[in-house]
Parts: sequence; C-alpha cells; structure tokens
Amino acid sequence: MSQKCPLTTSNGAPIADDQNSITAGERGPLTFDNFRLFEKLAHFNRERIPERVVHARGAGAYGTFTLNQDLSSLTMADFLQGAGKKTPVFLRFSTVGGGQDSSDYARDPRGFALKFYTEQGNWDLVGNNTPVFFLRDPSKFPDFIHSQKKNPQTNLPDPAAMFEFWANSPQSFHQMTILMSDRGLPASFRHMDGFSSHALSLWNQKGERVWVKWHFKTQQGIQTLTNEAAAKMPSFGAQQDLFQAIEKGDFPRWRVAIQVMTMEQAKTYHINPFDLTKVWPHGEVPLMEVGILELNRNVTNYFAEVEQAAFAPSNLVPGVGVSPDKMLQARLLAYQDAHRYRIGVNHAQLPINAPRCPVHHYQRDGAMARDATAEVNFYPNDRTAQGAPAPVPEMAEPPLPILGDAWVKAYDTQNEDNFSQAGALFRLMSDDQKNQLAHNIAEGLKQANPSIQERMLAQCQAADSDYAARVQHALK
Repeated sequence: MSQKCPLTTSNGAPIADDQNSITAGERGPLTFDNFRLFEKLAHFNRERIPERVVHARGAGAYGTFTLNQDLSSLTMADFLQGAGKKTPVFLRFSTVGGGQDSSDYARDPRGFALKFYTEQGNWDLVGNNTPVFFLRDPSKFPDFIHSQKKNPQTNLPDPAAMFEFWANSPQSFHQMTILMSDRGLPASFRHMDGFSSHALSLWNQKGERVWVKWHFKTQQGIQTLTNEAAAKMPSFGAQQDLFQAIEKGDFPRWRVAIQVMTMEQAKTYHINPFDLTKVWPHGEVPLMEVGILELNRNVTNYFAEVEQAAFAPSNLVPGVGVSPDKMLQARLLAYQDAHRYRIGVNHAQLPINAPRCPVHHYQRDGAMARDATAEVNFYPNDRTAQGAPAPVPEMAEPPLPILGDAWVKAYDTQNEDNFSQAGALFRLMSDDQKNQLAHNIAEGLKQANPSIQERMLAQCQAADSDYAARVQHALK
C-alpha cells in the first residue's frame, strides 16, 4: 500500500483532522486551542494582495525568444549575440483600465509585458498592443487613469468622463483613434501585435548608442471583434483561449522586429522621436526582423506566477538602455515603487521574478527576505579580492548628451502636432473600418455634453475632414 502524502500545518506538522474544529462538548463553543483553524482563517483573510491599479486583469505564459540575426554590432547584450541564441521568457497580457472583476473583452489597450531571463539578468520590455500611448507627459497619467475608471459616485463606467479628458488633452487623439478602431477589441491575446511603444536604446562594446523601437507581429494574424460580438463573449474568454491553445500544443508565435535610428538621425528628425504619441513611419525607419517569440508552457499556479509577476522598465541589462522619453523616465520610478507597495520590497526574490543567473548585491533583509548569507553587507569593503561583489566598469552605459543650453523648466507640449499621424492612420482604413471608428466614438461621445462633443469634433476635423463628418453623422 502506497504511503499517503500527509496534510500538514504551515510549519510542516502532520494534521490529524482538518474537517472539525475543537469545541467544549459536541454542541459547545470553540476553544482557544484551535490553532489549526486560526491558521487557516488568518491565512485566508490575507490571500489577496492589492490588485494592480492598472493592468489588473491578465493572463500569462512562458516561452522562448529565438534570435535569428546577430545584433552584436548594435549591442553588447548577451541575449542578442549570435543567430540561434535562445532566451527563456515570461509574457503577461492584460487589459488596462478594468479591475480583476472586468472582462477580457473591454474596449481597452492590451498590456504586452515581456520578461527575458538573460544570462546577465532580467530585461523587462513593458509595452502594449499599440505603438503609441495617450500621453507624452507623465504628470497627466494619474488624471488620465482616473478619467477612464468608474465614476467615483456611481461606481459605473463613465464614457462622458473619458471624452471630457480627451477633449481637454489633444495629445491623446492618436491613441484614442486606435482604441476606437477595430483594433481596440482584439479577438484574443494570440491575435494581436505587441510593441515597446517607447523608444529604447541599444549600445555596443564601443560605447555607440542607437535608438530602437521593438515590434512583435502576430503569426496568428490580426483578429478583432465588434462591440456586439464582444458583448456575447465570456468575460474570461481571452485567458481561456490562451491557456487552451498552449495546452493542446498550438503555440502562439510572433515575429520580432526592431526599428533603428542613429543618434545623428534623431537630432534632426522631423518629429520628436521620443514622443510616445507618435510612431516612426516604417517608410522612413524600416523594420528589421531579428527573431521569433513563442509561448509554449502554461503556468502551474496563476497567483504565484501571473498575479505576482512584476515587470519594470528599469529592469535593464548591459547593452540595453532607455531614452529621454518623458513617459518612460517616469515609469523607471513608478513601476518598481508599485511592486514594493503591492508585493513587497523583496518581490524580485519570488521565483517568477528571480533572475536565472547568479545575483550578488548588498541589499539585505526586509519583509519576506529569502536570501540568507553571512557575507559582508556593505560596499566598499576589503573583501572583493576574496569574491565579494564589486562593480564591473566595462559594463558602463555610454553617457547621454543633453541638448545644448537646455534650461530646467516645465515645457508645454500641448499644442504640438497631435493630429497628422491620426489622420494618416484614418486614411489607411477601409470604408468599413472608418464607419466602425465613427460608430465607436459616437457611442461614448453622445453621453458627453455639447461642449465636449464640439471639441472632439474639432480634433477629428484637424485630423481629416471625412473623419469629422463620419463622427458627426454617427452622433445624429
């Protein structure tokens, strides 16, 4: 007879009875020696951690990034050296605005957060399924998210508030156009593209830097839903679709490409290359295909792996850097701070977040610390010759030049060109896509007051007169 696996307390002691509490007599009250009951209830009360303020609802899976083109001329990053190099990854998809109780099929951007477990540490690419975003200045971000969340009084969705923010923030118009188009409702996580959105950087052994944007093109093809079709889908449908596809061996794949801009090109480029509301047109900065991303393994515990996964743009590796993008700069602080609040100061020690390479630093202690070492806990010290951690000067990132004679002040970018790229996108759409866009905008905009409607129509007109005409017709 095979030996049973014993049920134990959290300290490992076998439990004789897990179904009945200890009482004073068969019908009497509980006694204070119900330590097993108290442990179960106390842990149950703490089973949830604060949900993410944004990107709360998500799904994830493990996979592999395979490099098809050697990029050693552009970067010293080890995972981008040599065609055929394979790097394990974890990818979390998400909706943005809704909480855990929301639907997979909300009209919303989709998060595309990718953790590369490289041999020199973890690199996190924290992007979306859109190549741009609503904002170019991070000071507007909390207000933007508040406008997209539920009404603070009714706790109900508030489309009028969304358009009130957009009417007062023309920089959002390009992303709003994408959101209200057919691309605003992906049919599944497998049937959408991913983007770094931000301009990032690569730098090589010579200290030469280039600016890059990352693109992940779905090999499953783009598939989208109308509002009517989405309303008929189960709220968990996208998560179920991803899990079941991987479970049956239908592994989703994306072609990985980058756009590369030299520092000299960026200085004179006709738009600000670090403006998150703008794309780099492919005709001017072509895509260079560099690899394949495949998801091929499901998680074994949703909470431990998907819910506790912590991505941050500040998780960088030698050869990969950031850019002067203002939104990106703010995220370098905000994401790690969110994880320290939500999961704890030692969130990087959790298996899902822990690097696959050795980690050596002088950070110690804090809640839920897993590292136990008797090594010296300060630097500089006299023990580096005996193996204590020390800096590696040859890994230094090249200095980033500042614009000549730059003044430190708040720069107003509200009146920059907010409409030409949205107009160009509109003119690429089919007639059906244009009508869908106008209908989707009108569905929410008709709930706003006439002043907001007038300002939004003026933004549509600035992009394309036909754009404005279709929205105005849909409003009527």
